[in-house]
Amino acid sequence: MSDFFSLYSHEFVRVACCVPRTRVADAAYNLAETLKLAGQGDKARAAVMVFPELGLSSYAIEDLLLQDALLDEVERSIAKVVEASRKLFPVLIVGAPLRVSGRLYNTAVVVHRGKVLGVVPKTYLPNYREFYEKRHFISGANVITREVELLGDTVPFGTDLLFKAAGIDLTFHVEICEDVWVAIPPSSHAALAGAELLVNLSASNITIGKAEARRLLCGSQSMRAVAAYAYSASGPGESTTDLAWDGHAAIYEIGDQLVESARFEKDSTMIRADVDLGRIRQERLRYNGFADCALQEKERVERFRTLSFAFDPPRESVALDRAIERFPYVPSDPAKLRDNCYEAYNIQVQGLAQRLQSSRTENAVIGVSGGLDSTHALIVICRAMDRLGLSRKNVFAYTMPGFGTSDKTHTNAWRLMKALGVTAAEIDIKPAATQMLADIGHPFGRGEKVYDITFENVQAGLRTDYLFRLANQQRGMVVGTGDLSELGLGWCTYGVGDHMSHYNPNGSVSKTLIQHLIRFVAASGDVSKDTAEILLDILNTEISPELIPAGEKGVVQATESFVGPYALQDFNLFYLTRLGYRPSKIAFMAWNAWHDIGKGAWPANMEEDTRRAYTMEEIRKWLALFLRRFFTNQFKRSAVPNGPKISSGGSLSPRGDWRAPSDGSPDIWLEEMKAIPEGKAKVKTPARPASKSKPKAK
Repeated sequence: MSDFFSLYSHEFVRVACCVPRTRVADAAYNLAETLKLAGQGDKARAAVMVFPELGLSSYAIEDLLLQDALLDEVERSIAKVVEASRKLFPVLIVGAPLRVSGRLYNTAVVVHRGKVLGVVPKTYLPNYREFYEKRHFISGANVITREVELLGDTVPFGTDLLFKAAGIDLTFHVEICEDVWVAIPPSSHAALAGAELLVNLSASNITIGKAEARRLLCGSQSMRAVAAYAYSASGPGESTTDLAWDGHAAIYEIGDQLVESARFEKDSTMIRADVDLGRIRQERLRYNGFADCALQEKERVERFRTLSFAFDPPRESVALDRAIERFPYVPSDPAKLRDNCYEAYNIQVQGLAQRLQSSRTENAVIGVSGGLDSTHALIVICRAMDRLGLSRKNVFAYTMPGFGTSDKTHTNAWRLMKALGVTAAEIDIKPAATQMLADIGHPFGRGEKVYDITFENVQAGLRTDYLFRLANQQRGMVVGTGDLSELGLGWCTYGVGDHMSHYNPNGSVSKTLIQHLIRFVAASGDVSKDTAEILLDILNTEISPELIPAGEKGVVQATESFVGPYALQDFNLFYLTRLGYRPSKIAFMAWNAWHDIGKGAWPANMEEDTRRAYTMEEIRKWLALFLRRFFTNQFKRSAVPNGPKISSGGSLSPRGDWRAPSDGSPDIWLEEMKAIPEGKAKVKTPARPASKSKPKAK
């Protein structure tokens, strides 16, 4: 790893899409605007720059395309692009009409460091409504020659070209405009052949609603092809004799829009995004349908030629310029968060209702502590009973105060149970716990203030033991409350403890998401105003197992002081289990997400006084702890109750997303952490060009 804090050290690559202002059939002017943008991309250290279809000549010039004077000037312009590229960092992909073997092709010319790497002709030529491309061009679908003479060199030519930048380990493919509008775009087979970045040089005049069609096409193609898709269309300066142009550019990654240009700009514009190649590769490893499709299309896939070329990453550190969600399970976009909470809540309710119905069980038993997890689980139970047409009195809720139970949580547990109208009761576990501790010879049984793990687990185990016996008595089902974050960290008492239940609706819900689910329910209308106020009060309670008596000045046992901040640990959990990232990359992304409190968006309803930043030292510390706890506690995840998968972040059920040996060693992951520096970052963020692009969080 050359520079830890550079995006190019972590499988990211910067891609730029350009919309130069043009003049109709004025190749010299178009060249100047192209090179001006190329200079901006060079300063930003973009690896690949995509320009519009026929950008050097302009697109809407009709029969002027058949004029030798224009075609000669275009070739001279290509030569100047090649010459200028000698001093530029990026690969430049420019659009130009080219004469090949007595035929005219609509092409993309791929240029890098003084050399034309290849020329790609357009495959599908639109010849309907306002388009008459077959009047001027020949399709590149079945070219006679695989090489062309250009600027005195023999250059690869065809639609079957893959360009592999060896130094940054990037493979890209080029298609042109209409190619993405057909049933099977050429880029589909290119992706199956190994291309991670798909680029499209487009003209694409604008009509009402067409921009949304482009978004759907590019986004869906990036999703189907499990790839990044960079799209750039013609803008200001094109002929408006019968058409208009909006200069639309966008970059997508596996269905997610990373950035989109402002449209209808009067000047040349450029947008850029840092594409995560590691994410693309990981998704392709996981998605066996991708590999199966490549085998099915073997004949087409094998036709591609891979053109490797030297491409060393920048010597200087290039800071990541990409919005990274601080909370992978909790989107910062308010509308998306609302949708996610709606779906998560209803998945939980539906799952539990189905389990009750299929097991012919009409009663549910739950322990209610007054904390976040049991609060939300109780809400889910009540809603499931409503859906099944059963009385909430069928919910047998028990608060079971122990040695560390605070007055606040105890009071809130009772307030919540009464407000929801369930059958509520209290079992004081302290006498039974004291007796058990005495029976096993624990010092606490002799009156000594020894608060060790045994002291804690005796309480946790008794609570669950009571619940299972109560379920027998009430002919009901024990509903679990433990969440995904606790399972990931092994922060649960194995066996007859909070680890076990008959069904756990929270099992795939992270601690960071639980809070927002409770807020969602409080505002949804599913609960009364009084209940909503209780829920909001519970949200303001510090996360604690409350198994140890409060210390001096009433200080309670704080979970996060032992297992780390759930904000960071949920981040680590997501990127380790969902995407398989190496620890150094997780730390790099965590640092970019968390080191600056003012950078990026925060989820809705997170008050400013709850927001904080984390240093690289803190990130290293808690990541190391996470890795140790995650691996050594796999045995707990190998035996978990049923519960519905909630998010694409996955679950840790051995019957679902995560399957691992209980005796796996964390040593490889801990060793890889040595790549994480202990010092502060020294990076320079390139200035953005003066464009009105719209970055999207990912």
